[in-house]
Order: sequence, then structure tokens, then C-alpha cells
Amino acid sequence: MIVRDQRGKVSFGRWDYPIQVLIVLTLIAFAVETLPGLSPGWQKGLQAFEIASVSLFTIEYLARLALTRPPQRYVFSFFGIIDLLAILPFYLATSLDLRSLRAFRLLRLFRILKLARYGEAVRRYRRAFLIIREELVLFGVTALILLYLSAVGIYYFENEAQPEAFSSVFHSLWWAIVTLTTVGYGDVYPVTAGGRLFTFFVLVIGLGTMAIPSGLFASALIKAREECE
Repeated sequence: MIVRDQRGKVSFGRWDYPIQVLIVLTLIAFAVETLPGLSPGWQKGLQAFEIASVSLFTIEYLARLALTRPPQRYVFSFFGIIDLLAILPFYLATSLDLRSLRAFRLLRLFRILKLARYGEAVRRYRRAFLIIREELVLFGVTALILLYLSAVGIYYFENEAQPEAFSSVFHSLWWAIVTLTTVGYGDVYPVTAGGRLFTFFVLVIGLGTMAIPSGLFASALIKAREECE
């Protein structure tokens, strides 16, 4: 059953779920193709599945193109471009006998973005991001400032003791990233007392800073769910 919303977007109703399953199966098949030593039978089976899935995606694309008014509204939309990228590499790679065009097969990973079209939960996530986009931008700018200041601080504390690891502010950015995000790989670490004390404060700030996006997104997701109900 074909459904149009108030903005003219096309939905295939009950067929949306089989399409979702097909998208996931094509991604799994893509991963299976990378396994070494696949038998000729498996290779032929995966190739047949690829042809069948691309055919169905092509039919879906053409149906949306025919049913959307005006058609260019779908062609130049975000999902229209994603739908085209999901099938275009197949036709390019089979119509021209050039080995280099096999690289286009990597673009089949764009099919995973087709999943964003389906499901109310995904739409709520999108709405949540839109609600907090200004806060996320502000957080991103603040995080970059903290990252820069952390790199500058550790450079002044550790440059003389470890000139190879902290030879410049740019080299110190790696330490700042893994410390602020509290990952702590341990490949670069301070050895001076001042550097260790400075690291303590950076870690405390990092614990608080990295928790902010999670809280913002959780509250926005609750608000988006309330709007959809």
C-alpha cells in the first residue's frame, strides 16, 4: 500500500519492513564477500543475491521517482541521493570492464543510510538532534577550546622532560584527546609532577565534559517522544 504524507513523501506501508530486512541482508552479504577462500558456490550465490537486491532497490527508486510530485523534489532530496548511491555503483561496475571501478562497490555501504528512512524511532532520534543542535554546536566549540588549552598546558609542563613526545602543541594534541575523552591509551603520559597534577585536572574536566552530550540527547529524546505521541 502506497501512502503519501502531507508533505508529499511516499511510503510503501507494510513493504517498508521487508525493505529494511533486505538492506540489512545486503550489508551482511557485503561483509561475507570479504571472507577469504569463499567457494565458487558461495560466490555465485552472493552475486545472484546482489543482482536481485539491486533490482528491487531500483524498482523502489523508480517507483518513488514516478509517484513524487514534482519528481525533482525526490531526486535532489537527501534520501533520493542516498537511494541513488545505493544502486548506482552496481550499474557502473557492470557496464564498464574496468577493474578500478570495483572501488565503486564500497559505496554499497550507503545502503545503511537507507535505514534512516524507515522507523518511527529513527525519526525521533533525528528530531532529538534538531532540538539540541545549537547546544551541540556550543559544546563542540567549548570542547575544541578545552582541547587546545590542554595541549598547550601539557606542552609547557612536559616539553623539556619529553621533547620527543611533546615536541610541539600539535604533538601534544594527541595526549589531550585521549585524556579529555578519558580513554587513556598510555602511549604518551606525563612524567613531571606539574604534568601529572595538570593531567588530574584535565581528567576531572573530561569526565564532566563528555557526560554533557549524553544528558542533552537523553532529555531531547524524551521531548521528541512526547511530541510524537
